[in-house]
Amino acid sequence: MVLSLSSNGMVLMDSMSSEVQGKSAGSVKPAFTIVPTGRALGAEIRGADLRGLGPEEFDAVRAAWNEHQVLLFREQSLTLEELLAFSRHFGDLDFAPIQENGRRFVDGHPEIYVVSNVVENGVAIGSLGSGEAVWHSDMTYVDNPPIASALYAVEIPPAGGDTSFCSMYGAWDRLSSDVRRRLDGLRLKHDATYNSGGYVRQGVVETDDPRTAPGVWHPLVRVHPETGRSALFLGRRRNAYIDGFTPHESDALLDMLWEVATDPAHVWQHRWNEGDLVLWDNRCTMHRRDSFEASSRRVMYRTQIKGEVARTR
Repeated sequence: MVLSLSSNGMVLMDSMSSEVQGKSAGSVKPAFTIVPTGRALGAEIRGADLRGLGPEEFDAVRAAWNEHQVLLFREQSLTLEELLAFSRHFGDLDFAPIQENGRRFVDGHPEIYVVSNVVENGVAIGSLGSGEAVWHSDMTYVDNPPIASALYAVEIPPAGGDTSFCSMYGAWDRLSSDVRRRLDGLRLKHDATYNSGGYVRQGVVETDDPRTAPGVWHPLVRVHPETGRSALFLGRRRNAYIDGFTPHESDALLDMLWEVATDPAHVWQHRWNEGDLVLWDNRCTMHRRDSFEASSRRVMYRTQIKGEVARTR
């Protein structure tokens, strides 16, 4: 699909390409192009400079985000202030979560979360190390998880560290009508014990009993407030627990749902380059990261757009 803006600001579409236009010096010139990945979700926005999006261009970005769930912007050159400014187009920002080393934020920028394996002067500068980060949605262990995250690549390893995304709309759509009826009204505990890298969160006592583990309850099926579409809301697998079920019943149903949600046939995998920024919708996607060589450097900056209570069907 091609998405473009006419001279009067209307959004135009055709069936082959997707070119968004902006106004400059009284004339209309191409600003950026939207190129879907061809997978179940995701699109690349080519030719956009995130330091200077105009209102019409941002409206087109937001429309593409609602359609594709994950957006990739390449060859960006952003300061921390510019990363924050772009992220605030989508809403107010949450403070970054506390990292394993006890630090919450970059000095002077409490909204920046550092994802890194780098150790300087014996202290890790970021979180999640170099191991695999399992499938998850960000910060769902709080009552109002962020609606979105933006991750900006500063340093990347020569191999590994790829990030994969899956659509939770698609997972819901692939379930039978009988299973959907069974899920309506159920609540799921989202664990607060471990992060996606398997590290115990700061100040939490380690446990693997999902019935007593710390966490918050969210609807197992949520409705996206902008698109109106239903999506599974799984968070992460470890210590997840369905309210009112026995542990065996809960595990059996969750194992089935996770198999559907993370089917490789419905996943988009991104290989990072320095300067890439990826924006994803936390309400209708999950993501994971491949491991990489611990001796390599990987430095990423993430922002979190402030959350909302998950809406039920």
